[in-house]
Amino acid sequence: MSHRKVIIIGSGPAGYTAALYASRANLNPLVIQGHEPGGQLTTTTDVDNFPGFPEGIMGPELMANMKKQTERFGTEYMTSHVTDLDISDRPFKLKCENGDELTADAVIIATGASAKYLGLPNEKELIGKGVSACATCDGFFYRNKVVHVVGGGDTAMEEATFLTKFASKVYIVHRRDELRASKPMQQRAFDNEKIEFVWDSAVEEIIADNTGVTAIKVKNLKTGEVTERATDGLFMGIGHKPNTDFVKGKVELDDHGFIITKGEHPDTNVPGIFACGDVQDSYYRQAISAAGSGCQAAIRAERYLEEQ
Repeated sequence: MSHRKVIIIGSGPAGYTAALYASRANLNPLVIQGHEPGGQLTTTTDVDNFPGFPEGIMGPELMANMKKQTERFGTEYMTSHVTDLDISDRPFKLKCENGDELTADAVIIATGASAKYLGLPNEKELIGKGVSACATCDGFFYRNKVVHVVGGGDTAMEEATFLTKFASKVYIVHRRDELRASKPMQQRAFDNEKIEFVWDSAVEEIIADNTGVTAIKVKNLKTGEVTERATDGLFMGIGHKPNTDFVKGKVELDDHGFIITKGEHPDTNVPGIFACGDVQDSYYRQAISAAGSGCQAAIRAERYLEEQ
C-alpha cells in the first residue's frame, strides 16, 4: 500500500493549483485525476477571463499548462477514480476503482462539479458549438444573437440575466408555469425587456448544422404541441451536481451535496481533509476562484502536517 503525505483527488484549476503549491513545499503530492483530467475547462474553448492571458487561451491548453507546471516540481499523477475514502483511522485510506489502495496524512478534495445536462442525443457533441452550461464563460460569443435558457431556478435566472448583456433576445424554457427561483431573481428576470418566458415546455431536440446550433424543438407539456424555435445558443440553467458521492456520510455536505468548508478556509469538518474548487463552491464557479482556493487548500494542508 503506497503512502503519501498529501493526496489530491481531482484535477482542474483547483487540483492543479493545490498540486503546484504542495509540490513546491516538498510534500511530493500524488494527484488522482479522475476520468476527466483537467475538469470542466477541458470542454470550454476560449477562456478570456483568466488573468495573464491578454489574447485569451483555450481551456484545454490552460489545463495542460497548469499540469506541466506541477510536474516541473515533482507532482505525480495517476488516472483513476477514488471510490472510497476511509476517515476512521490515520493515515486516511483511499480505495481506487482500479483496485489500488493508498494512504495519506492529508487529503485535498478537488473533484469539482458537473453541470447538469438534459440528456439529449447530440447535446454533448455540441458543447462549445451552441450548447453551454456557463453564461459567464460563453455569453460574450452571443452578442446580438438569440439564445434559449433551460430552467426555472436561480441558476437559470442568473444565466438569463447575464446573457441579456450580449444577446438581443433571451428565452427561458421552463417545464412549469411558475419559477422556483427566489423572488428577487424572478423579479429581475420579469422586469428585463430582453427576457421572455416559454412556460410549460421542455426541449425535445437540438437542431444543428456544420456551424453549430440553429434551432431547438420545444414541446408544450400541457398541449403536446411541438414547435421549432430558431436559436443561436442553448444554455443549461438546471444547476450543477458536485462530485461528492464517495464522501457522503464522511465529510459534511450541504443539501445539494457540496462540501461545507469553514468560513474563509478550505478546511472540512474532518481535520486533515481539505476541499477546494467547485466541489465546495456553488456560488462563484470560476477557474480563477477555483485556482485561488486550491492554493489555500495546499497551504492549509502544509500547516496541518507541520502541526502534526
